[in-house]
Amino acid sequence: MTDETQSEFAHATAVTPRGDARFSADLDARWKVGGAVNGGYLLGVIGRAMAQTVPTTPDPLVISAYYLGPSDSGPAEVAVRTIRTGRSSATLGADLSQAGQPKITALATFGSLGALPDDVATSAQRPDLPDPDDCIPMAEGPQEFLDSAPVVFRYDMRLDPATAGFAAGRPSGRGLLQGWIRLADGADPDPLALLAFLDAFPPVMFDLGRFNWAPTMELTAHVRANPAPGWIGVKVQTRNIAGGMFEEDCELWDSAGRLVAQSRQLARQPRA
Repeated sequence: MTDETQSEFAHATAVTPRGDARFSADLDARWKVGGAVNGGYLLGVIGRAMAQTVPTTPDPLVISAYYLGPSDSGPAEVAVRTIRTGRSSATLGADLSQAGQPKITALATFGSLGALPDDVATSAQRPDLPDPDDCIPMAEGPQEFLDSAPVVFRYDMRLDPATAGFAAGRPSGRGLLQGWIRLADGADPDPLALLAFLDAFPPVMFDLGRFNWAPTMELTAHVRANPAPGWIGVKVQTRNIAGGMFEEDCELWDSAGRLVAQSRQLARQPRA
């Protein structure tokens, strides 16, 4: 069930219980990229079904998803299985299918982010980003790019000019994109939105001069904390391209300067 106070993202990822830990969903065509529904959005749909299955541990701590084939807009089913429940966490599996065909299989541990210790010890460095107003809105990209990725308009994404050269045909070759993201309707981020943010930016291969869409094979996400309200800083990079595949590492930093989520995905290398 949804209501008018929910964000667009909450509406778009809503699931309806059908009994026996099965949920129906209506995948929204506005979250497509390259002709298929975006993988981060799909992770949000699966995460919502899992969260409803274990309401006392509603937050994704870690989730690993294998993408078995492209998903289209329209009806979908998420079947959740509870593998283990404990006092502070639950481990779940889930399968998303359409018309009886498997599209994603996932394994996750859910807990309560608000109950975690608040100590932080990390060597990770927050990306040095210009203010969002000094960055380049993704929605002002080339029309061909926008036509192929309506999902761009579901977010307010701003690229750091230092990593936006690919948009003018001048990729830096560093394998690095960074900037800012928030939901297009201005709603503050929550843990499920972080799952979508981790796969929202253009493929990092754009910075290497490869401009086709890169289908995800597997994505593992760690959610570390409830995000503070406001913009989320994004850093996406790759360091290894081999065998027709590449890894893409993503970090999300909240407005309080905390690393709130990170991911690694393996994707197929687009052709030059």
